[in-house]
Amino acid sequence: MPATSDGPDLRASIRRDQLEAVRLSVQQALPVNAILGATGALVAAQAGSWRTGLAWFAVSSAVNLVRLGLCRAPCAGLAIPETPSPETAQAAARSVDRHLALATLAALTSGIVWALVAILCDGYTAPQTLFYLIVVCGITAGSVTHGMAYAAIPACFIAPPLLTAAACLTVAGGFDRACLAVTVVLYLAALLRAAVETERGFRRTSRLKNEATALARARQEAHEEASALAEEMRRRATHDALTGLLNRAGFAQGAEARIARPGPAPCLMLLDLDGFKSVNDVYGHSTGDRVLVEVARRLRRTLPPGALAARFGGDEFAVLYDPAGGLPPADLSPADLAAGLIAAIVEPFESFDAGRLGVSIGLCHAHGPSLTQMLSCADEALYAAKAAGRNRFRIFDEGLRGRLEMRRDSERDLSHALAENGLAVWFQPIFGEGGGRVAGLEALVRWNHPVHGWIPPGEIVAAAARAGLTESLLRFILEQVCGAMLALRAGGVADVRVAMNVSPREMAQVPVDEIVLERLRALGLPAALLEIEITEETALDIEAVQDKLAALARAGIRVALDDFGIGYSSLASLRQLRAGRVKIDRSLVTGLSASDDKRGLVQAVLGLGRALGLEVVAEGIETADDLAALRALGCPFLQGYHLGRPAPADQALRQALASRPDAA
Repeated sequence: MPATSDGPDLRASIRRDQLEAVRLSVQQALPVNAILGATGALVAAQAGSWRTGLAWFAVSSAVNLVRLGLCRAPCAGLAIPETPSPETAQAAARSVDRHLALATLAALTSGIVWALVAILCDGYTAPQTLFYLIVVCGITAGSVTHGMAYAAIPACFIAPPLLTAAACLTVAGGFDRACLAVTVVLYLAALLRAAVETERGFRRTSRLKNEATALARARQEAHEEASALAEEMRRRATHDALTGLLNRAGFAQGAEARIARPGPAPCLMLLDLDGFKSVNDVYGHSTGDRVLVEVARRLRRTLPPGALAARFGGDEFAVLYDPAGGLPPADLSPADLAAGLIAAIVEPFESFDAGRLGVSIGLCHAHGPSLTQMLSCADEALYAAKAAGRNRFRIFDEGLRGRLEMRRDSERDLSHALAENGLAVWFQPIFGEGGGRVAGLEALVRWNHPVHGWIPPGEIVAAAARAGLTESLLRFILEQVCGAMLALRAGGVADVRVAMNVSPREMAQVPVDEIVLERLRALGLPAALLEIEITEETALDIEAVQDKLAALARAGIRVALDDFGIGYSSLASLRQLRAGRVKIDRSLVTGLSASDDKRGLVQAVLGLGRALGLEVVAEGIETADDLAALRALGCPFLQGYHLGRPAPADQALRQALASRPDAA
């Protein structure tokens, strides 16, 4: 802030200007003082008073040397920094005042010495009186002229010699001398008035200069603060606050410029921490934040010079670097760098068991596509890496390109397929009584895409979610399921349930309970003939779907848990979701006949089912040996390609009716 006219900072600045001007003016005036003093001594010597003249000149010279030394003496007040502390500013002001006081005292001493000129001319009565009067008047006038910054100094210098001259002239008597004495006094008054006025003018000029300087400094500081604030805002807009890495926006800016640069193809990596949610759940979010900061530090340590690193949010990171950079380790291949990043991140952490955390990496090493395309490719590779297990990396290749194109095309074409009956629902039988009787049907959505052929059911569900068609797909499948239930009732089969798969994301996004119950009521179908099977190889957010599943269960619809024994399945989920059936995951069924461990796990699940009153279905039966092993273990319900493949609705219904000779 600029100092005001009454502010102590401005007063101190003016005093500093006065001291600097005084020092300069005194140094300029001292040579004239010395010359006039020498001339006066010579005149005294010519008049026969050479000893007196020499003594006077010696004293005058000594005083001048002292004044010169004071002008060159260091002063702390003149070396004050631009933004001193209050204590420093006060000490500087005291130093300036002290030097001004010493300069004033030295000027008074010099004035007293010049007052002694009266001795050289017998009290201004000798023939040399006119010379000495002229010299005294000249040196006093020069003192006022040079001493315009600080009136006290010229006043102290001129008062003693002029008053002494006036007094001597008065004492000498005579009209002319009396008039001359009065003239000297008037001359002294005029000089004093001039000294005061010139000091006022100097102070006004100094005030204006310092106010302008303070204003300019304040504007400069404001500009610097605004620039710093703008830079900080820019940094915050482009950097992650927790880790200090670039954020998504900052990464996009740097990456797009790097990708557009001609030269070798850059490599984009997407990293997703494995097990980070478990770290947060077990150790708390503060530990999770420390882990993210440490992961960022390890990224910086491992990445080659010039690489861009960003945190996209959550536990996802991104890296862009030039494998052909030429500066070690910038010449690392993408595979080597990915392996190095995995090794760095899985190093032990101090705050928790390092075995809980890993990282999956998807890489896209290509030249030409945009950042958006590279991100899409790297994301596809990351998805494949995570599907393969922990601490894996996958480079985007032609195989993944085909999968990515399938995802894009399925998302684009799904709405048309729903509108034009391009989708179908097939049914796979679930057998009871050791595999000889159809006890249920599981509805499976099918889509034979005109370009990519058969689209996996999971991809269909994911495409519907991306395209905002989740509810439309659910209603389509429900309509086919209800049609199968009506056909079974018409065929006289009243105890075959039809299972309808619903993913957790569908349960969270769509009011499944309302849609299903409303349609069953409209068709007059009993809820007991429908089964909702929760399926997806991701963690189930029980709180998000618990109320909906509870409403379905209260209406009589049975809830089944798919893939039991792996993933999210737990005793808590059985109780909270009111499950009436569990399906043993195919990974436990495949090779069952040759694995004692798998037989033990399957037997444990069967025992749990009997204890809790749950139906247990073993899915994924593909060999006669596995079927025999399940029969030996007493598994009540069986499903798999070895017993019956999924088939269109009419074929599946004929098979179900054929297995029930008691049906009408």
